[in-house]
Amino acid sequence: MPHRDDSVETIQQEMTAFARRARATAARMHPELSLVSYTLLAHLDDQRGCRATDLAAHYFLDKSTVSRQIAALEKLGFVERRVDPDDHRVQVLHPTEKGAQVLANVTASRRQAFRERLADWDEADLDRFATYLRRYNAAQERLG
Repeated sequence: MPHRDDSVETIQQEMTAFARRARATAARMHPELSLVSYTLLAHLDDQRGCRATDLAAHYFLDKSTVSRQIAALEKLGFVERRVDPDDHRVQVLHPTEKGAQVLANVTASRRQAFRERLADWDEADLDRFATYLRRYNAAQERLG
């Protein structure tokens, strides 16, 4: 029977391989939209806009990293700044129509890639995998 440390090592190796593939896949799906940019754009879309400082706090990123990513998204025409109607000193970031369309296209492509990769898994395996991923991510959020 495998030792717990062996299993943790395997998980770490597989998660690293997963992250590497995710970055490569993101680059193939839209060469100008990095995995980080995609994630930020998706968050802006989900939240119907937010401030750059909120993005940095949510993803535990340095403000300068978020600023560079947002500048790149603005240059591509995927994100725009709007004045907050409740506080005119604050700018809120929103996906543009072009950004929302690119996001929808990339998201559809990613879902299709997952469907293909998981096509031969039965429902029970898919349910267990989904449960384990939710549990893993919930633990990460709890631990910070």
